[in-house]
Amino acid sequence: MNRRITFAVFLLVISLCIISCASNEQKTRRPNILFAISDDQAFAHTSFAGCKFVDTPAFDRVATDGVFFTNCMAGSPGCAPSRSSIVTGRHHWQNEQAGQHASSWLKKYVPFIDLLDANGYVTGRTGKGVGPFQYARSEADSLWRKTDAGGIEYSNILYEKGTPDDERTAGGISASNYFANFKYFIENRKGDKPFFFWYGAREPHRAFEQDSWKRTDKKLADVKVPGFFPDHEIVRGDVLDYAVEIEWFDLHLQRMLNYLDEIGELENTIVIVTSDNGMAFPRAKANGYEYGIHVPFAVRFPKEFPGGRIVDDPIGFADLAPTILELTGTSGKGMLPISGKSMVETLTSEKQGIVDANKKYAFSGRERHSSSRYKNWGYPQRMIRSEEYLLIWNMKPERWPAGAPQRIVKGTEDELWPMYGIDANGKHHSDWAFTDIDGAPTKSFIIENWQDEEMAPFFHLAHDKRPEFEMFDIKKDPYCLTNLTGAAEYEKIETELKTALLDELTKSGDPRIVGPDKEIFDSYLRYSPMREFPNPE
Repeated sequence: MNRRITFAVFLLVISLCIISCASNEQKTRRPNILFAISDDQAFAHTSFAGCKFVDTPAFDRVATDGVFFTNCMAGSPGCAPSRSSIVTGRHHWQNEQAGQHASSWLKKYVPFIDLLDANGYVTGRTGKGVGPFQYARSEADSLWRKTDAGGIEYSNILYEKGTPDDERTAGGISASNYFANFKYFIENRKGDKPFFFWYGAREPHRAFEQDSWKRTDKKLADVKVPGFFPDHEIVRGDVLDYAVEIEWFDLHLQRMLNYLDEIGELENTIVIVTSDNGMAFPRAKANGYEYGIHVPFAVRFPKEFPGGRIVDDPIGFADLAPTILELTGTSGKGMLPISGKSMVETLTSEKQGIVDANKKYAFSGRERHSSSRYKNWGYPQRMIRSEEYLLIWNMKPERWPAGAPQRIVKGTEDELWPMYGIDANGKHHSDWAFTDIDGAPTKSFIIENWQDEEMAPFFHLAHDKRPEFEMFDIKKDPYCLTNLTGAAEYEKIETELKTALLDELTKSGDPRIVGPDKEIFDSYLRYSPMREFPNPE
């Protein structure tokens, strides 16, 4: 054979080998993960979901290119227990103090992020991590974790008030420049290791700057007022201020996506976007209803997850840890037993609608939220959600769900603020009553007008004591207004949900069910500010 031909064939073979090796290396390269979580955003409030008063192009991109889940339930309607469920893969009631709001994080509850870090991932976060929790303050806290369970923080790059670079759109927005901190993390990553990054926005957590929406092109007429609120311009304006902060979260996510695209990392990055619980309004956040636990959820990874799909399987936050461990080839050894189920088969499927027929239910729960009752008692709830129905077990129906209606004046033993927190001039003071509801124009408007004939139903929906069980057909009744428990035509469904919920609580060792101390959650110390309330008995 001619030497030139032989040499040419040799070069061709070498070239093909190099291309093949590069291709194989690309295929076997472990994916990055960008996990983006907003703070207090209900499922309905993305433009992808059809909301007309909010614009979320980053979320829409992830949902359009990826997989959009219509039935994602947060681990809890409050941030700390919900985030605990995410990183441990366990229901918050399994995590002792480390599953409760503003208590201590025990080091034995190892988050999956630690295992990713040990498995060759570069990990970091910006903004809000896994909190609020009290982490170790000194060697005396020997059983407590020292650092945030969300990873090492990158939040030093801040907006400075009054400078030309301060582009914040509302007064309540955090000073942290989330995108700039993410970019710094990526630029200072050593080697070519894959990364896991937790983008934890502090928006749209209250307090909002009231009427910040007026500096935008938003219109009161565009607001779809949930059926558990009065349709009034104060409420509509409050919802638009909330929308302004959702868009801030989305803006920084959009910048992160664009940056990853520019540096050639986006297609090898799994992007997960969600929120920790529902909107911070009455009968939403800190409640087991749809607008308290149902959150947006979308995942993008086109090279492995067929995109353009809408999945209706009920999923919960305990499912995230096993999913991420499997996707990254990371063993769960070192973590306590995981209760969630990996969603990898659903993500890699080409099906829509119900993909995993065996995944019939998602679970959620709550104990304490803020300091809102006598002796810091909580309002224990457990929730089970199917594709069509939501069942809520209010385990202490004798307690006030939104917090006690009257508070002891700070610094006194028994002097009380006025009932419902309404002073002699008719003005409501949010910190005086019903303190499991964040202070808000909507809250004050409803309470100040509670005796008005048209307003009274909304007051009672948000604040009255509730029956032990509530069940809703969320397809027909997404606002959870019609309790179906006890209705003959729903008896079979009610029995099925109660049985499945009790089975899960028993299997997962919920102290409220299996003991030995069924009241242990009320005994955990709280490290955030405390309030005093009269004995309700």
